[in-house]
Amino acid sequence: MQVTGSRPKIVAAADGRGVVGHAGARLLADLADATGLSAAFSDALAPLRVRQSGHDPGRVAVDLAVLLADGGEAIADLAVLRNQADLFGAVASDPTAWRLLSDLDGAALARLRAARARARELAWAQAAETRAGLPDSMAAGQPVPGLVLDLDASIVICHSEKQSATPTYKKTFGYHPLFCFLDGTREALSGLLREGRAGSNTTADHVTVLDQALTQIPDARRYGTPILIRSDSAGCTHGFLAHIRSLREHGIDTCFSVGVAITEPVRAAIRQATDWIPALDTDGNLRDGAEICEITGPVPAEGYPHGTRFIVRRERPHPGAQLSLFDTIEGMRHQVMATDTPVGEGPIQYLEARHRAHARVEDRIRTGKDSGFRRFPSRVFAINQAWL
Repeated sequence: MQVTGSRPKIVAAADGRGVVGHAGARLLADLADATGLSAAFSDALAPLRVRQSGHDPGRVAVDLAVLLADGGEAIADLAVLRNQADLFGAVASDPTAWRLLSDLDGAALARLRAARARARELAWAQAAETRAGLPDSMAAGQPVPGLVLDLDASIVICHSEKQSATPTYKKTFGYHPLFCFLDGTREALSGLLREGRAGSNTTADHVTVLDQALTQIPDARRYGTPILIRSDSAGCTHGFLAHIRSLREHGIDTCFSVGVAITEPVRAAIRQATDWIPALDTDGNLRDGAEICEITGPVPAEGYPHGTRFIVRRERPHPGAQLSLFDTIEGMRHQVMATDTPVGEGPIQYLEARHRAHARVEDRIRTGKDSGFRRFPSRVFAINQAWL
């Protein structure tokens, strides 16, 4: 891959002269050059370049990415980069950035995703050469083999009328995007902007986000590494789980770990459970007041992929916890998960702790909202999708 750099040369010194702000953002821009992302974006957006003397659309896209990573919330925040030409070089005007976003159709976004995948492949290869490789995903104090993908949705509130912004299930107003993150490295692999009333458990949306995330993983990892897909109960649809299982036919070693809604048949299975054992905390120690039990037999498994197992966790509720009627009667808070990890590939204590680590995705989303998608710049849905 061709690696280019077109920004002013800088020298770090401690003499107190030429002091600049946002110097760390320049490192992000240099990283885009070093991984080939800048060149790949330029190639991907070459059809949008009207004249050679104008701003390179790929460079504009990189500047927007740097802006978001630096905490920018609006296109007007490009002024922070533009006002430091000695550090960032020539930065496009706000109208130029607006035109770029408005010109990004589905085909252009697909080319940008492919460009990101190529840059990620180079970055991962450099990490393998210079370090021990990618950081592991951890559960119960031990590494999880392979890669772990976490899917989750989040409400983004809109304070003005925007296309496809609608009332949400939380009685707010805005969007309901769905994301996929790589747990070990905390990378955002894919995201789908959806209207506020979009369902949490929409199979088609989960399939789209997962497939886009998988294409971001280099081939050597995608086809040679176990991949665990985690989700809350929104991902526990028969269609989505069947899709995860079908990926094995394409050479991808996938398995799932998803939350399960506690319905009456599940409650009946919980009441029958007797083989309770202590649960583990994040460090692998016994967690006081928490127990787990496998309830695979009593839970109806029609529609689930063959080999699906069900594990329930019960724990003394903390003061002020909002409990269901069932939990109130039982005096314990219950959570149920489903996984197709075969028997013999870890005790149920580890499998349950591995699933609970899915909660880390909430922190990934919070960080993402601090880096651009807490606010969307336009009234036009397509522009906001490009922003995401």
